[in-house]
Amino acid sequence: MLTIAVDAMGADDFPRPEVEGALQAVTSLDVRVILVGKEDAVVEELDRHGRWRQLPIEVRHASEVIKMEDSAGKAVRAKKDSSIRVAARLVRDGVAQGMVSAGNTGAVMATAKMVLGLAHGVDRPALAGAFPTLSGNSAVMIDVGANVDCSANMLAQFAVMGDAYSRVIFDRKNPKVGLLSIGEEDHKGNALTHDAMAVLKTLKHINFVGNVEGRDIYTGKVDVVVCDGFVGNVALKTSEGLVDVVGKMLREHLSQTSRSKLGAFLARDAFADFKKRVDYSEYGGAPLLGLKGVCIICHGRSNPNAIKNAIRIASGFAANKISDLIATELTDWASGRAG
Repeated sequence: MLTIAVDAMGADDFPRPEVEGALQAVTSLDVRVILVGKEDAVVEELDRHGRWRQLPIEVRHASEVIKMEDSAGKAVRAKKDSSIRVAARLVRDGVAQGMVSAGNTGAVMATAKMVLGLAHGVDRPALAGAFPTLSGNSAVMIDVGANVDCSANMLAQFAVMGDAYSRVIFDRKNPKVGLLSIGEEDHKGNALTHDAMAVLKTLKHINFVGNVEGRDIYTGKVDVVVCDGFVGNVALKTSEGLVDVVGKMLREHLSQTSRSKLGAFLARDAFADFKKRVDYSEYGGAPLLGLKGVCIICHGRSNPNAIKNAIRIASGFAANKISDLIATELTDWASGRAG
């Protein structure tokens, strides 16, 4: 049974979603969870749910909390007993096989990079987001916010990471990898995409199909979308905002008249399926790829379902040794270029 360390003090409404998500995970998955945070607060929340002590859950005390408004750099240096840092140490020391946090994203990334270290061949870790598509399969976008400024070589490394993620977690046999740009033609884009295009073409074991446009993210045209963290984060936040707006517009429209209310009732199953497909909580969180260990970063607004699914994703990454796979494939690519 794999063990996942969960930062219990990260979400906006901590520790409620972390505790409930952990309970859902240990009762539905073959996994053990260590909840890391202020022991009194975590135990008090656990006690609200009855006989949790018979479940594979442990509480590990951490005396400090890194808040959302904290400066990530200063907090990481000053708060050495934060719940984020204690969770990362559990992974580094082999007590846990992965960590999950819905806390300050910058602090989680900085702590994980410092405590766990980078996998061989990785310049910087990258955040990978999962997006629903018309094909019914999930597309991986990488990077969605870890690295605002990137080099062509970094984008090539992201492609290797995203390819491994898509193959192992989403069971894509030969994932199509595209470079996000402003047109499909090779000459379209900026200096970074032009340089990255040349490097990506050297990835012999990657099914690179060239440039893709923003509209292709959701069509299923490709399985992996590669971009720098600035562009990826804008795309991610735009998508989240669009889902919220569409949902509110539908609710307003479908509640205006008796006919629309009847139509909404008759189509309730279809609406429920649509909501599930675009619900971020079904994807759990974004894995920070390229580390010597597993780290899943969740949205601050994460609900218990999101935490449960993040634990599921962390367990899957650990079981399939994706960090080792990424390091091996990057080493092979580097060796091939040198040869």
